[in-house]
Amino acid sequence: MKRTLKYIGITLAALILWTVIVISGTMRGWWHKPITIQNSSEAYIDAVKEKLNEQFVGNFALAMIKNGIVEVEEFHTAGKPVDRNTVFQIASLSKWISAFGVMKLVEEGKLDLDAPVSKYLTRWQLPENEFNNDGVTVRRLLSHTAGLTDGLGYSGFEPGVLIQPIEESLTKAADADEGISGTVQVGIEPGSEFKYSGGGYTLLQLLVEEVSGQSFASFMKESIFKPLNMTHSSYTWEDFSDFKLAEFYNSDGTRATHYSYTSLAATALYTSLSDLEIFFQVFLRGSNNEPIGRNVLKPETLRMMREPHGRTMGMDIWGLGTILYTTTENGDFIIGHDGKSTPPINTAVRLNPQTGNGIIILETGNSILATKLASEWVFWKTRKVDLTLFTMLKNNMVSIIGKGWLAIIILTIVISIVGYRKRKAKK
Repeated sequence: MKRTLKYIGITLAALILWTVIVISGTMRGWWHKPITIQNSSEAYIDAVKEKLNEQFVGNFALAMIKNGIVEVEEFHTAGKPVDRNTVFQIASLSKWISAFGVMKLVEEGKLDLDAPVSKYLTRWQLPENEFNNDGVTVRRLLSHTAGLTDGLGYSGFEPGVLIQPIEESLTKAADADEGISGTVQVGIEPGSEFKYSGGGYTLLQLLVEEVSGQSFASFMKESIFKPLNMTHSSYTWEDFSDFKLAEFYNSDGTRATHYSYTSLAATALYTSLSDLEIFFQVFLRGSNNEPIGRNVLKPETLRMMREPHGRTMGMDIWGLGTILYTTTENGDFIIGHDGKSTPPINTAVRLNPQTGNGIIILETGNSILATKLASEWVFWKTRKVDLTLFTMLKNNMVSIIGKGWLAIIILTIVISIVGYRKRKAKK
């Protein structure tokens, strides 16, 4: 009996050790090959072109930034040509820019990060629940730690369909993704854990309107886009009658519908590669000694936006509207945001504030390529697996763990049988 318990104990220890080794190895990229082994932008772009040739992509725009300066731009289209001023819908990447606008109101003293949002709301209030709604603050909404359990996910409204008023959308979003309740409410203790909430950003959108006295789109245009000279950015398509819109595609190559949204802050920003290059550079000191924040936000505010607020699996993953992809050498983070929606739109930004290096990718017609290429850029540059690449590698990680477990169990059984036979032979 003691011998059996010993074998069980050794086996469990081996299984745990193997699991830790594989998870740690996956996070360090032990089993992942970089997109190219050559350390040049040309080599990376060549690898990107290979990926574009392997799968359908409707429209594609990419910028690589080095030391804060745009080094390379690359474009691809299956239809009408796109360029650096072509306007894309950018899905959830909108949240990063929306958070920038919210922080403008914080700097102006019109919003307190830690005050209950109910203090500012008159047009709608969170429904009563078993928790205290006063725990829902601007800080927690920005970092997805407010306890909201909506899980939104917005599918948008087809042309000709009346867009839902924001108050109705918060109560029950008519365009919620399939399988999602669409109700914005507190379902877990505010501040207790990270839980992604599109509805939280729609609530922030309403908050901005209540505090500023403007529509959300007007506030962002006047307070953020105009001062930064982001002339190809708006949360409403009506502003863009003279601009070229990237065509929408389904993954099979057919043309897709252009949807409209109530949830502007969460998913509906229209912008161009050229404007996102400007936004990227706002986080860095300019070549002509322009200040970080470009006098729209203070440097310390931008630094605050990438301080850890949301955690999962023991990792810091979210700041104030900012995804924390992986750490840098000086203890900072590679930051940015991704966007993904249906029909396929996929967008991604990775920014290393320490080096001024980064990448911006906008595309339609493929649900994951921008995110994958951006995360591959991080691994290529740093040999670190970022948050989204780790998620992509999880299936392979589980497979390696499973195979190791099977081998350990079989080996343990074989050793125990051999040991048993030897002991029996001695008798």
